[in-house]
Amino acid sequence: MKKIGFDPQKYIDEQSKFILERVNDYDKLYLEFGGKLIGDKHAMRVLPGFDEDAKIKLLQKLRDKAEILMCVYAGDIERNKIRGDYGITYDKDILRQIDEFRGYGLEVNSVVITRYSGQPSTKLFINKLERRDIKVYKHAAIEDYPSNIDKIVSDEGFGKNPYIPTTKPIVVVTAPGPGSGKLATCLNQLYHESHQGREAGYSKFETFPVWNVPLKHPLNIAYEAATVDLKDVNMIDSFHLDYYDKLAVNYNRDVETFPVIKRMIEKITGKETVYHSPTDMGVNRVGFGITDDDAITEASKQEIIRRCFATECDFKKGLLDEDALNRIKLIMEEVELKKEDRLAVTPARDYALRLKAQNNISDMMPAVIALELNDGRIVTGRTSDLMDPCAAAILNAIKTLANISDDILLLSPVILQTIQDMKRNELHDKMTALTANEVLIALSISAVTNPTAQLAYEKISELTDVQAHSTVMLNDYDEQTLRKLGMDITCDPVYPSDNLYYI
Repeated sequence: MKKIGFDPQKYIDEQSKFILERVNDYDKLYLEFGGKLIGDKHAMRVLPGFDEDAKIKLLQKLRDKAEILMCVYAGDIERNKIRGDYGITYDKDILRQIDEFRGYGLEVNSVVITRYSGQPSTKLFINKLERRDIKVYKHAAIEDYPSNIDKIVSDEGFGKNPYIPTTKPIVVVTAPGPGSGKLATCLNQLYHESHQGREAGYSKFETFPVWNVPLKHPLNIAYEAATVDLKDVNMIDSFHLDYYDKLAVNYNRDVETFPVIKRMIEKITGKETVYHSPTDMGVNRVGFGITDDDAITEASKQEIIRRCFATECDFKKGLLDEDALNRIKLIMEEVELKKEDRLAVTPARDYALRLKAQNNISDMMPAVIALELNDGRIVTGRTSDLMDPCAAAILNAIKTLANISDDILLLSPVILQTIQDMKRNELHDKMTALTANEVLIALSISAVTNPTAQLAYEKISELTDVQAHSTVMLNDYDEQTLRKLGMDITCDPVYPSDNLYYI
């Protein structure tokens, strides 16, 4: 059973109080949100007990005082940059997030296209937004940003980009991912607010690294593991240490850019800033929600292992360079972790090796998935002509949870064969093995008339937080299905076949 180590309500209460205290210092506060506002799976994994939607619920609590600006870099739209956890492009994620924000009763002011220079795909995206009555503002790249402060803070810099009218005292600036121009948008607004005689401030809400947790705590190292592609490195905030004589943890980009940002804000406002360190600029209180350090430590170590597998798979797919691969290996050594410390790994590999020996397979590794259930039991599933390993493992898991004998068939072979025939003959699908999604739909239909299937169907919710490992890399479709069920999947960096497209 997963140990809880975090109090989400204490966190929300502490965080909202701190933000409101910061707002009181200004006519308006521009709050740059790093990380994910909705569905923060990383925080949920390393802080067991954390509500993955805690930040959006926090904003919902402040909705009478807050509105949202969304930023996206035009270059990310042009190259169809993918948000990995949802498998969708950044432009589609903007649309998804707007729907989500509206569902929470939050006002989305507009979308800001940053570093825009007339890119064709971005133009089409702007048209799509404007024809759905969503305001769009275009900010051009500023030459020599952020080094040439005199030029940036002038009519030739921020002055060239339009001001975005806002009405609430808190303006949340968010984006689909890093490098989207959130900071520049905040500073651009501060420039225009100052010219209009209003006192506006800037703060940053970045959950990780956790500033009041030790530098080498696995919780903070897990953040480095999550950002190996960005080459982020945690470090002691030297500015905080010099001014307050207190240790605080930040990361290299914030520490390196702090002097420039500080001078820029001072030039915009015409007075000395109240911030003496990048930690001062932050409003993150997540560390105060920790209730069990041992639980956090263990969860963070498991996340590091999970990130190691993910990095190796992305390297195999050509999505990451060798520097990222070497970095994650060093992190694993630093925390003295092995991949086999993830409990589902060895059973999956052992079963695959047995199948390989039994069937005299010499080259490809058999596709096997092992699931570590929440009660500690291990269940496996393998690929077959009828089902892929995800479908087999899930069926075996819910039968185990429902105490249904392995000999009992939950689904009629006739029904499964009919679905498979339709895929092959009517849909002309080259991959006819039934997927987890297809088998779950078949199970839900069978549950209407079959009491045993109904018993198994009722156990699907218990797959949440189940840990899974596959001996081969899964396709995006299967990974998304497992994520929707709330399962955490890792994969060995092995292709399931020699096919280049159909995997």
